[in-house]
Amino acid sequence: MANTLSGLIQDAYAALDVVAREQIGIIPTVTRDARLDRVALGQTVRIPAVPTNAARDIVPAMALPTRADQVLTNTGITISKLRAVPFSWTGEEAYAMDEAGPGFLSIQQNQIAQAFRTLVNEIETDLGLAMATYGSRAYGTSGTTPLGTNLAEIAKLVQILDDNGAPQNERFLTLNSTAAAGYLSLTQLSNVNQAGTDDTLRNGTLADLFGLNIRKSAFVPSVAAGTGSGYLINNSGGYGVGATSLTLDTGTGTILAGDVLTIGNHKYVVNTALASNVVVIAAPGLREVIADNAAVAVNATSARNLAYTRSSTVLIERLPELPNMQDLATMRETLVDPISSLAFELAAYPGYRMTTYEISAAWGVKVIKPEFIAELLG
Repeated sequence: MANTLSGLIQDAYAALDVVAREQIGIIPTVTRDARLDRVALGQTVRIPAVPTNAARDIVPAMALPTRADQVLTNTGITISKLRAVPFSWTGEEAYAMDEAGPGFLSIQQNQIAQAFRTLVNEIETDLGLAMATYGSRAYGTSGTTPLGTNLAEIAKLVQILDDNGAPQNERFLTLNSTAAAGYLSLTQLSNVNQAGTDDTLRNGTLADLFGLNIRKSAFVPSVAAGTGSGYLINNSGGYGVGATSLTLDTGTGTILAGDVLTIGNHKYVVNTALASNVVVIAAPGLREVIADNAAVAVNATSARNLAYTRSSTVLIERLPELPNMQDLATMRETLVDPISSLAFELAAYPGYRMTTYEISAAWGVKVIKPEFIAELLG
């Protein structure tokens, strides 16, 4: 369109220094693929998933070996949200603020910044909840603040990622403020003679550790646990390493997606809720042989600090699409939030002696590699 919001852009960016912003640690650390941003609302893109291969002996012969067929699966990613934050001004309201108030532009700046804040926080929340619900395994104790005494819990998260075959590069650990406070208080990191630097002591820097880039987020989720109690494994031959679909019996109550189950010596995240006595845990499944009638304990409600690789999760985010004939907005501009690096649309819709402004975006999130996510309970 011919008109732009260039005069308003400076107000928008000035506002980013005025309004408080929560810390985000997840959005910058997940996969962004511009090709997927073309997906329409409700449309699904399929990403193929290749199964593991089995090796076979090489036996010389004059005939070719039998063909090696595989069953290829896929993971669907959908743009599921189309969201906007609006605010309106009449001519008289703007005049009053300029003549006897703090100024129309000053208030408008804060409204724009608050709109950015609202949408970014919602996207960060969606990512954290998806990763907590569809992660692989967990470590720690529900309701107990982690990282209170040493770094062993972080080492255990690294072990889970290593055992699951996660890539060694672009690994992250995103902590909530409580866990981050415990991390910063560890003498191994704040004592300069032990840490080898005063960055943590002087600047509160969350130093990289054990190959993990440590970050903070205000939206690390706390996942409410199901009411399940007293469940046992119900399979006469037990289950071997790698099993993900488990039949249970005896117990009562619910086991929900995102619950953490203690089975044997490990904690597993439930990807599909208990139904018809069957519960599905995330890949790569059981890490040890589990016998029939082994106890299955549902861990209590807990915060889920997240260790993961960038390739574990995908974020699709784009500007909302317009119809071919455009819409009633007279001014429209794209703004990039410098904190999250996400793009949003700023549009102005004039009416009768008033204007409604709107900040908008469309997005969807998807965990595509559960085995590349480990959770630290708190």
